[in-house]
Amino acid sequence: MGIAHKKQSIQDWITQQWVIVFGKKIDRTNHKWLLGPFGGTNGIGHKFIKQLAEKEHLVIDNKKIDKGLIKSIDQLNLSTDELNALSQDVIDFYENTSNYDLRLKAKWNPLFKGFGIWVRIIFSKRIEQLNVPIQNVEDSSGLTSEIIQLHDSKTNEVKRTIWLRAFKSTGQVVYSGVYEICTIPSGKTCIKAIFPLPNGNATVILTPKIGKNGELILDSAGQKIGDSGFYFLLKDSKGQLWTKFIKSFKDELVVRSVNDRITATQTLTLWNLRVLKFEYEIKKTTHKKVYGALHPAGYAPSTNR
Repeated sequence: MGIAHKKQSIQDWITQQWVIVFGKKIDRTNHKWLLGPFGGTNGIGHKFIKQLAEKEHLVIDNKKIDKGLIKSIDQLNLSTDELNALSQDVIDFYENTSNYDLRLKAKWNPLFKGFGIWVRIIFSKRIEQLNVPIQNVEDSSGLTSEIIQLHDSKTNEVKRTIWLRAFKSTGQVVYSGVYEICTIPSGKTCIKAIFPLPNGNATVILTPKIGKNGELILDSAGQKIGDSGFYFLLKDSKGQLWTKFIKSFKDELVVRSVNDRITATQTLTLWNLRVLKFEYEIKKTTHKKVYGALHPAGYAPSTNR
């Protein structure tokens, strides 16, 4: 059995050892579809971007607008009928995410609110990751929404796309996630969101489908390793890789456009019980400017004016 790295916070060591004991050892060759960047032990937040660029010898691009979570909707390999049905506003949001502002409402199931408080105290504030608001947010709260791309310095090809979201009022990082397209073993094309954690990550693989009103539905309703779903991944003290598939945890995101107004609803469930519900108001900005340049190993946040 593997042993988690000893030189880290005890709470991180315990959770990583849990993944090892109850999870499965994997290899890089047969599980390439699942792999993604791991975080360090000194926090995630903004510093992760610089660390990732240095590790993978990439260049950070903070300058350009018109950057999306995905390069093209065609990457999802939807059918012609699905593409024709999908809202053009939703397509533009995913292809040009940096041109949009988000506002958030959150509502907890009281049964799980205590768990959310525990996670925030023990993990989230310390590692600057997965900082879900604890209090129900009834009035929309503004979020910064930055798409940060890491380029190959020679070809200028985009190698990594990071979506960094923080509360405008406090600057506190809510999520720092790496987004990419992957093909799961069944051959289905999915969106993969990777949230770096100390010596590992939390990865959500979402299967896309189109609703009857042109909305994009992304869900993680898989039943086993190899399906869409929620995974913990880590590297132990010997460099071996482990994963734990959390079958009971589901994430569904519905992005829709009604009367030129884009909204999204994200529902997190555990054992078929609603844990937390997010409602996003997504608004395109015509005045957003991003200042900065290509930095080999530095990060300068954008400024909205």
